[in-house]
Amino acid sequence: MPTLLQLTSLRPEIQSVLDSQFTVHHYAKLPDAAAWVTAHGAEVDAVATGGGNGIPTALMVALPNLKIVAINGVGFDKVDLEAARAQGVRVTNTPDVLTDDVADLAVGLTIGIMRRLHHAHRFVTAGHWPTKDWGLARKVSGKRFGILGMGRIGQAVARRLSGFDGTISYTDVAAKDVPYHFVPDLVQLAAGSDVLVVCAAASTATRAIVNGPVLDALGPEGALVNIARGSIVDEVALVAALQSGALGAAALDVFVDEPNVPAALLGMENVLLTPHIASATTETRRAMGMLMLDNLSSFFAGRPLPTPVV
Repeated sequence: MPTLLQLTSLRPEIQSVLDSQFTVHHYAKLPDAAAWVTAHGAEVDAVATGGGNGIPTALMVALPNLKIVAINGVGFDKVDLEAARAQGVRVTNTPDVLTDDVADLAVGLTIGIMRRLHHAHRFVTAGHWPTKDWGLARKVSGKRFGILGMGRIGQAVARRLSGFDGTISYTDVAAKDVPYHFVPDLVQLAAGSDVLVVCAAASTATRAIVNGPVLDALGPEGALVNIARGSIVDEVALVAALQSGALGAAALDVFVDEPNVPAALLGMENVLLTPHIASATTETRRAMGMLMLDNLSSFFAGRPLPTPVV
C-alpha cells in the first residue's frame, strides 16, 4: 500500500477508509517528527492535510518521492504551488461541497452581528432581562451588501442575501456574469456598503487587502464579515478601527494566526467571533472527506483527478 503522511484530523468514517487504503502515519503523533521525516521521508507517497494546515515547503521538499497533496478543504494558500510543480507533486482540494455551509454562516454572522445576537444571549444568561433594558440593534433587511470576491462562495452568499431586499454590489479582479453591481475599487465598494462580506481566496494579491482605508470607508455604522481567510484582513488595522469607532462592528470566523485571536477582540461587544467553523457540519465534513479520498484513490488508480489544483 502507498504510504501517507497525515497532517490533519478526519471524521472516523473517513479515517477508516484512509487507513484501509494507505499505510498512514499521523505527523502530530510522531514522537520526533523531524527525525522520522529524516529516516522515512523517502517512503512517503501522499500527504493528507487541511486547508488551514497545508504543508510547509520544507516538509514537502523533505519528502522526495511525494506524489500528491490532498487537501481536505477548499483553501490551498498554505501550499507552495510553485514548489509543488517543481517537485512534480499534484495538489487537490475539495471545492463546491462546502460552498453552502460557508455561505450559510456568512449570512448567519451578518444577522448575528447586526442584531447583536451574541450580546442578547449573554444578556439573558446573565439574568439581566428582568431588571435592565437590552437596548436596540440594527435592521438587516434593506441594507447595502458588499461582497469581496464573487467566486463560488461569493455568489452563494449573494443569492442568500438577495432575500433581504437590499442591494448587492461586489468587487473582484474583473466583472462576472452575475446580476449584481460590479465596483472595481474595494474602497469604493466599502464606502457604498453597510455590510462588507469577505469571500475572496487568500493569495499574495489579497493579503491584508482589507486595510485601514477600506475599514474607514465602511465607517462607524458599517460591519465587516469575514468567512474567507484571516490573512485578507489587516488585523492590526481592524482592531484599531473597532477600538476607535471608525468601524462599527465585525463578525469573524477566520484569523491571521489561528487558533490565536488578538486579545483586544475578545472583550468587544461589537465583535462576534467563531472558531473557523464555516464548513463544520456533519454533512459537509463527510462530503469533503469523501472527495479527498476520491482524489487520492483516483491518483493511485491512474484516473483523472476529480478536483485538481495543480
